Amino acid sequence: MECAVEGIIETPHVEALEILLQGLCGVPKERFKIHELCLKSATNLGSVSSDVRLLCDIEQPIPTWTVRHVGGAMRGAGAEQISVAVRTMVESKASKNVLRFFYALGYKLDHELLRTGFVFNFFKGAQIKVTVTSLHKMPKVHATEEAIPVTPGIQLVELTAPASADNYSEVVAAVSSFCEYLAPLLHLSKPGVSAGVVPTAAAAAASLMSDRGNKTL
Repeated sequence: MECAVEGIIETPHVEALEILLQGLCGVPKERFKIHELCLKSATNLGSVSSDVRLLCDIEQPIPTWTVRHVGGAMRGAGAEQISVAVRTMVESKASKNVLRFFYALGYKLDHELLRTGFVFNFFKGAQIKVTVTSLHKMPKVHATEEAIPVTPGIQLVELTAPASADNYSEVVAAVSSFCEYLAPLLHLSKPGVSAGVVPTAAAAAASLMSDRGNKTL
């Protein structure tokens, strides 16, 4: 399982967010360039269609592949009262033949994206990952070099943390607590429930950029 929230931030404020995250996490950022292929299962593979995402990290000298499937979020009265989505997730490393393998199973390419940005991995009550992503679409299949921005001027911020049936309450609390530190710059909520750009973002970003000139993080 994993706990997840997401939000959006205007590109001019991304540097300020990076400064804030660096100060909070105390670890260096990692850059990434991910070619993401979303596959959908054929009807003969089951009564309910399923999505599988193949992630190819083309930033590496030798591109690496990951298979990722995100299931439905936890439901019920308890789940409705928390601002964090608790959902099932399966992820595994794969060989470079993974796309051919899923095509052989009957999966079809639904769409693909190029994700570029940076990520912070750190421990703060839970093992948290904050990803800041610029999303690009491709005019032709697999044409990553021709990718164009999906939402120019806006970047996606995702915060996830692994959890289990035994400890998800503690992980939810850790994620919610960390979200409060980022509140002046962006609002993080359950995936698919966007609150838009935070009105205080410009002022908070200006303050962070000003502080950066006075001290070294």
